[in-house]
Amino acid sequence: MILTSNQIDDYWAQGFVVVPDLIREVSLDRYEARFEELAIGSVAPAPAMKIMRDIMFVRGAALPESALHAVNKMINFEDDAVLYAYTLEPRLVSAVRDLIGPDIYSISTNIFNKPPGVDGRHPLHQDLRYFRIRPADGIVGTWTSFAATTRDSGCLAAVPGSHKGDLLPHADPDWGYVNAGFLGIENQTEAQRVYLEMDPGDTLLFHPLLVHGSGRNRSDHFRRAISSHYASAACESPVRDWRIGKQVRHIPAGKEG
Repeated sequence: MILTSNQIDDYWAQGFVVVPDLIREVSLDRYEARFEELAIGSVAPAPAMKIMRDIMFVRGAALPESALHAVNKMINFEDDAVLYAYTLEPRLVSAVRDLIGPDIYSISTNIFNKPPGVDGRHPLHQDLRYFRIRPADGIVGTWTSFAATTRDSGCLAAVPGSHKGDLLPHADPDWGYVNAGFLGIENQTEAQRVYLEMDPGDTLLFHPLLVHGSGRNRSDHFRRAISSHYASAACESPVRDWRIGKQVRHIPAGKEG
């Protein structure tokens, strides 16, 4: 086991736990370098991968200082062997198994890029809004910081214990600039949130019903993180067998890394 009994208890009580220094710096450097190669176009992305531009640049409200400033996030990196190595990191996979059992699948992948000088906020939301499979307790999200992440650079904020409630109504927030797919909870109050400042390699494990989001990057450097979601094989979908989805990948026991 990677997680202690106290960390497991914290996860189920609060809806999240931060595991310090879970991913090695040498691995983070490799993932970040690959992200930059893809963002500037020196490497062609796999067909399923989507590289999304920040809405401020799409609308012409600002001019990016570089190609790296223009990217908001990168999704579906399952077919990129360099980046997908994150999803298969042995310590990460073991920590997920400590929470939802040995037979797991990866179900989504993201890299978040929050450049300085753009709005870039992510409203408070619940990730279960984006998944059909249930139960929610069989899904775990992971979020690993590439560099020191602070309130100044737009760290994650979460509402402890919110995973014990229901999936709430989501809608587009009434903001000037909101990136595609960044839905927010309707009528969410500002109270109760905690700010999750993290060091490089620190990894957040979080429940899909946890209310969380992030603020503006007011620093002079990029705030970047890499993320995967995992699901237990015991999860089910009311629509079809979710396991046959193109981006869904089984992670056999003992085969991670």
